[in-house]
Amino acid sequence: MTAPYASDPQASRGRLYPEEESVFRSCFQRDRDRIIHSSSFRRLKHKTQVFIEHEGDYFRTRLTHSIEVAQVARTIAGTLGLNQELTEAVALAHDLGHTPFGHTGEDALSDLMSPYGGFDHNAQAIRIVTALERHYAEWDGLNLTWETLEGIAKHNGPVTGDIPWALAHCNAQIDLELHTHASAEAQVAALSDDIAYNNHDLHDGLRAELFSTDELAEMPLLDGCFAEVDDKYPGLNYYRRRHEALRRFFGILVEDVIAVSRHNLADLNPGSVQDIRHAGRMMVQFSPELWSKLKQIREFLFHRMYRAPEVVEIRSYVTDLIQELFPMFMSRPDLMPKQWRKSVAEAEGETELARIVSDYIAGMTDRYALQEYERLTGKPAIPAGRRATPVQRGG
Repeated sequence: MTAPYASDPQASRGRLYPEEESVFRSCFQRDRDRIIHSSSFRRLKHKTQVFIEHEGDYFRTRLTHSIEVAQVARTIAGTLGLNQELTEAVALAHDLGHTPFGHTGEDALSDLMSPYGGFDHNAQAIRIVTALERHYAEWDGLNLTWETLEGIAKHNGPVTGDIPWALAHCNAQIDLELHTHASAEAQVAALSDDIAYNNHDLHDGLRAELFSTDELAEMPLLDGCFAEVDDKYPGLNYYRRRHEALRRFFGILVEDVIAVSRHNLADLNPGSVQDIRHAGRMMVQFSPELWSKLKQIREFLFHRMYRAPEVVEIRSYVTDLIQELFPMFMSRPDLMPKQWRKSVAEAEGETELARIVSDYIAGMTDRYALQEYERLTGKPAIPAGRRATPVQRGG
């Protein structure tokens, strides 16, 4: 850590509940380690990105995605002279609030929670690390530093307008200055998320045979990557060819972010992390030229992968699953595991009960949600004929 605008652990604003600091780890290292050892982080192993639990072992899960984001984030943070441990902590925690079944699960739960304040996965991540992880004797949550909480809450930019209720509850306890930008470390985590999923969704889409290597070779940015591989390795096996091309694509994204961020930081010349927060714009960005080309790739992925007929069909099944489980637990909260019963007994009114049910469903893995649905309803969550989908051919 060399930059004057890096987040200094010695100058941390501290934790909601004061505690004795470690003699051999900085406060940000402790945050990172607490996130890694949390139950919510472990459950990411069986929460998927686009495909779901039964569709193959090779596809990314929320856990492998978070690890990839953290790896990219550490590289960029180190190059920019930022605090790598804080960057890594935010990167590892950024997806903790996701429901089972990716954004499909979030959309379904958000609709069901609309009468009770809604559902937002970023706010849910804050709720998890400040309230729902219950392992410590003296507090609920992980008691993370202000800087890590700020990064989780604001890594995509200032939070304006209607603040999600879960985030508002946390902010009432510890003011995260939601109207400002986050630290440069949190901004690096946000862009690393974009880099990781744009790269690995291309890998996963190819493995699922939702599009071809030849189609990617005609896309902006990717065309040059494939041309470079073909020039250097003529006749290369097509598996190795596409891996080499996507490896170069990955490098282009990382190098672009580093170059643009260096320019932005030099232009602002910040003397402290507070200068970053009050800059009025993101310091860590893609160049306009690359972003324009990347948007074309994202549009391609939207139509050919996220809205592919095979994926949409499975989305309908898991949407129905959540729409059945939610009212079932609302009317019969005793069906939830016993560790939830104390919270249910203390709930004051329908809204509090709905938020407890939402916490329970959001914390489910794909596998557990499928199993619970079948146990409680006696029906298959996904018709037997759809369990062996074309997507499984990849692994």
